[in-house]
Amino acid sequence: MPVTIDLSGSVAVVTGGTRGVGAGITRALLEAGAEVVTCARRAPGEPVAAAGRTARFLPVDLRDPDAVTAFFDRVRDEHGRLDTLVNNAGGTPYRTLADGDPAQHARVLELNLVAPLTASLAAYRVMSRQDGGGSIVMVGSVSGTRPSPGSAAYGAAKAGLENLARSMAVEWAPRVRVNTLVLGMVRTELSHLHYGDEDGIAAVGRTVPLGRLAAPADVGDACVFLASDRAAYISGAALHVHGGGERPAFLDAATADHP
Repeated sequence: MPVTIDLSGSVAVVTGGTRGVGAGITRALLEAGAEVVTCARRAPGEPVAAAGRTARFLPVDLRDPDAVTAFFDRVRDEHGRLDTLVNNAGGTPYRTLADGDPAQHARVLELNLVAPLTASLAAYRVMSRQDGGGSIVMVGSVSGTRPSPGSAAYGAAKAGLENLARSMAVEWAPRVRVNTLVLGMVRTELSHLHYGDEDGIAAVGRTVPLGRLAAPADVGDACVFLASDRAAYISGAALHVHGGGERPAFLDAATADHP
């Protein structure tokens, strides 16, 4: 008998859930039956839809604590409850530390660490007061577990995000579970900016043990699992969604032909 996850009757918020990885997460939650609210500073060109259902969009600046509190209060008032928060919004331009000024690096930290903290605090106020509590999922990165030249502030923020999730999981138990998805490379509509044309994307994919970049749906499926009762005893965990990680460079160096 196949195992299915049914999130019907639940309400989920996906920050930055209108494109790329966030849209994949939104579609997976819709397919599982959840009612999904996405948010970002600007409205998407087209609403995210799946399985004949459409996510709702509400604008919010996640760096504005008052606006974030008002957003989650609105979700509670208009949808009745909040079962899942996926802190997906984030990102960074490529910028070495010496090429950026302190204010630029601080903005990366604000978006990738402080904003998820702000959203989680507002979501906890709702989840902790309702039957069934809730689940918070942080979207982390392998950049937080290894050196990240060109995105050092981003890597530092993602390392902090994973540690923050562990502390939240302890402080907010048993009402609210908090976990982190540690993502590797994901193929999105912007992949060509990082990896080049189709041949370049395929070449990068071959460096991953599973032979390809992740699809946004792979991340979405992991979010659905962590949001569900199937993960009822999982909190404070880091689930790696990276296709097996990165092959150690020394293995290729050791087997290469040497002059």
